[in-house]
Amino acid sequence: MSEKRIVGVMLKVTLAVALILMIGHLLVYVTYTARLVQFPFDYDQGEGFELNDTVLLSQGQWPYRDNAVYPFYASNYPPLFHVLLVPFVWLFGAQYWYGRLAGFIATLITAAAIGYAVQRETRQRAIALLAGLAYLASNYIYHIGPLFRQHITMVMFETLAIVALSGVRFLPSPIPTKKGNANRALWFGLICLLAAGYTKQLAITTVGAFFAYLFIRSPRRAIVYGIGFGVVAGAIFLAINVSTGGQWWTNIITANVNQYIIGQAIGLARQFFGLHGALFVLACLYALYELYLARLSAYVIWFGFAMISAALSGKWGAGDSYFATLIAAMCILAGLFAGNVLSGRWSFADNYLSRFGRRVLLRLQPQFKMWAGSLLKVGTAAAFILYGLAVIHLPLSGPIFGTIAQALHLQSNTKFADFYDAAGWTQGYATIGQLPSDADSANGWQIVAAIGSPADGRPALSEEAAFSFRAGKPIVTNPTQLLNLYLNGHYDPATLIAMIQAQRFSVVIFRARFYPQPVLEAIDANYQLVATIPMNGYSYQVLKPRQSLDNVAH
Repeated sequence: MSEKRIVGVMLKVTLAVALILMIGHLLVYVTYTARLVQFPFDYDQGEGFELNDTVLLSQGQWPYRDNAVYPFYASNYPPLFHVLLVPFVWLFGAQYWYGRLAGFIATLITAAAIGYAVQRETRQRAIALLAGLAYLASNYIYHIGPLFRQHITMVMFETLAIVALSGVRFLPSPIPTKKGNANRALWFGLICLLAAGYTKQLAITTVGAFFAYLFIRSPRRAIVYGIGFGVVAGAIFLAINVSTGGQWWTNIITANVNQYIIGQAIGLARQFFGLHGALFVLACLYALYELYLARLSAYVIWFGFAMISAALSGKWGAGDSYFATLIAAMCILAGLFAGNVLSGRWSFADNYLSRFGRRVLLRLQPQFKMWAGSLLKVGTAAAFILYGLAVIHLPLSGPIFGTIAQALHLQSNTKFADFYDAAGWTQGYATIGQLPSDADSANGWQIVAAIGSPADGRPALSEEAAFSFRAGKPIVTNPTQLLNLYLNGHYDPATLIAMIQAQRFSVVIFRARFYPQPVLEAIDANYQLVATIPMNGYSYQVLKPRQSLDNVAH
C-alpha cells in the first residue's frame, strides 16, 4: 500500500470515529429534549417566568411592570422570543413543551448555519457536518438548548446574521455575487441582528462585531446602515419604554447591573477550555492565519467579540450559557481551519511572513513535506475526536446509555446519581442535564396539591411559576428580578412584606431563597416549614402561614 493511500485510510477512519462520537452526542441530546418536552414543571429556574411573559404578551399586556405593585412581577428580557410563541399560547394555553421545542429547533438551525458556513468556504462536507454537530455536542449547549429560555434563540439569530454578512462580497471575488443578492443578504443579516438584540441584550457584542466587519469592508455602508439600524433599534426601545411608563428601562437595563464575581469567571473559563480546548485551539490557529496571512473575515471578528460575552459570565445570575455565542463562532473557525487543511484552499497575502514561509518550504525535503502535511490532516481531524471525548455527558441507565456507561466505566460525578457530566462543576455552571424521572413529576404534582385550589382566594408565593400555573393561581413575583433591583437600590419591598405579614399567601414555595433579605425575614417570621419535597435534584420547601397552623393545633 502506498504512503498516500495509508494516509487516506487513516484520515477516513479518523473522520469516521469523530462523526460517530458526534452522532452519539446528538442522540443523547435528542433523548434529553424528548424527556424535557414531556416534563410539566420548571426544569431550570426561570422557565416558568418566561412562560408567564409569553402568556402576558398573548393577552396584550407588557411584562415590564412596577415591581413594587402586586403581583410584584416583571421580566428582565426583551420580548421577541416570547412574541414568537404567543400563537402557541392561544392554541394550547400555558405549556412548557412548545418553548422547549422552540429552543431545540433553534439549536438545530444554528448547527445547520455553522455547517453551511464551513461548507460554503471550504467545500468539505465531512468537516462541515462535524462543525455543526460539534456545536450540539457542547455540554453548555446540551444544558440550555431545549429549555424554555430565550438565550439560545438569540445565538441562532446572531449566527444567521454573521453567516449572512459573510456571504456578502464587497470586493472582487472568484465567487461572483449579484448586487441584488448581496443587498438581500445584508438586509437579512441586519434583520437577524435586530432580532437577536430584542431576544436578549447580550447580543450587543455581535452587533459590535457585525458593524466592525462592515466598516472594515465598506465604511460608507457601515455608517449608513449603522445609523439606520440605530434609529430603528432606538425607536423600538423608546416606544416600549414610553408605553410601559419607564418600566422597560428599569427592568431591562437597571435590573441587569449585577455584581461581577471574579472566581466564577475564572472557574468557567478554565472549565470551558478543558471541555472545548481541542476546537478552541483550531479556531485560534485560523484566527491567527487570517490576522497575519489573509484578510479578516466576519467570523474571526465575531470570535473576538464573542469573548466579551464569555467574559460577562462572571456576573451574578450569568453562567455557562454566556459562552454559547463563543461556541458557535469557535465551531465555524475550527471547521474553516480543518476544511482548509484537508482541501489546501489556503490563500496567503504577499507579506514578510508568507515570503519567509515559502523560503522555509523550499529548503525542506519533498518527503518530509508530504508526511508533515499528512500528519497535519490526520491530527486536525483527530481534534474533533479529542473534543468529542472531552465533552461526554451521559445518562447512566437504560439499555443503550447504561451499556455505554458501563463500557466506559463512567460513574456519576454530579449531584444526580444517574448522570455523568465531564464538566464536573464550577460556580456559575448549570447543575442540570439529567433526565427528569416519573418521581420528579409526581413530586411536582405533590407541591401543586400543597398550594391548594383557586377557591381559597389566596395566591401562592413561589420561586417557580409552574406550581401556580398548574394550580390555576396567578403568578406572583419574579424573585431574582426583585433581588437584583433591591441590591441596586431600585426596589422597595414594603408592600410585599405587608402582604406576607398579613399572611395573604396560601403557601410559600422556596427552591433557593432568592428573595431580598427583608422579604426572607418576613417569610420566616410569618410562615412555617411543613414539607420538603425533592424534584430534579433540588429540595423544595413548602411553608404555610403560622397563624393557620396555630389555629389547627388548637
